[in-house]
This record gives sequence, C-alpha cells and structure tokens, in this order.
Amino acid sequence: MGSEQTVILDGPGVKRALTRIAHEILERNKGVEGLVLVGIRTGGVHLAHEIAERIREIEGELLPVGAVDITLYRDDIKGHAVHLPVGKTDIPFSLERQKVVLVDDVLYTGRTIRAAMDALMDYGRPTCIQLAVLIDRGHRELPIRADFVGRNVPTSSKESIAVNFDASNRPTDVVLQK
Repeated sequence: MGSEQTVILDGPGVKRALTRIAHEILERNKGVEGLVLVGIRTGGVHLAHEIAERIREIEGELLPVGAVDITLYRDDIKGHAVHLPVGKTDIPFSLERQKVVLVDDVLYTGRTIRAAMDALMDYGRPTCIQLAVLIDRGHRELPIRADFVGRNVPTSSKESIAVNFDASNRPTDVVLQK
C-alpha cells in the first residue's frame, strides 16, 4: 500500500505565506532595526533567505541571514552524535543585542527549536528570539509556540509533512504524507 500525498501549499501558496510572515515580522519589530534571521539547517535556512528577500522587497534593506546546525544539541541522540553528520553553523554577525528570528520549515514537537535556542546561546545573548515557521503541525512535547506561522495543519502522529525545494533551494510546495 503506497503512501498518499496531499499538497497543502502549492508554489504560489508558499510565496504568499512567506510574504505574510515577512510583513508580520516587520510589523512586530517596527521595521528592520537590530533584526537578524537565523535558519535551522537545512530547510529553515532556505526559508530564512526567502523571508529576507521578501523583507528586502518591502523595506529595501537586506537582513543578515545565518544558519544554525542543531545536530550536537539534540536531546534525542545523546551518545549517538558521533555517528551523525554535522552541518555547519554559520552566523557571520554578532547576536548580542539583536532581535533574532529563528526560522524553520515545520514545527512539530518543539525539540528542534529548543536545541536551536541552546545553540544560539553559545553564539551570544540576543535581546529576544522569535520563531517563524512555514507549517505548524501541532503535537508539542515542549512549551514552545511560533510567533509567525505560514499555515497551521493539524496532523496525526502517523502523518508527515515535507517542504520541497527546487535545485536553487526555492520552496516549491508543502505536502502531507499519510
């Protein structure tokens, strides 16, 4: 029996969601002053660049974008981390006194976000950390919520959600697999 896929957001839907997130980020932070974006590897990094581009279109200013790898901070792999490939954390700017918008593709249990916040704190002490996600699918195990959400998609724990990207790392669609 093959898995059934449903497209939750098509290409234009993803673009609209990211544009709305960009507007909400600007509104909440009253512009771009002291604002940086940090994406969680890998999908979150691609989405952070997309949001930065939308903000540039709106405000005429390109925000700094960094990338954080959470492999060594995950709580579900303690003791197994030596066997996992570790991506690169690349934050080429100071986080001190910055408003950091952490970006991820899908918010699920909250454990990835907790790990990313731990990783960020090793790079400095931001004024605040806000969370932007394209999809919030529920099932939280930790008290974490997103500040900016593209789409809430209630799911069962047996289902999965994938954000697909093209060869130039632009999001093409979001699918639910049953």
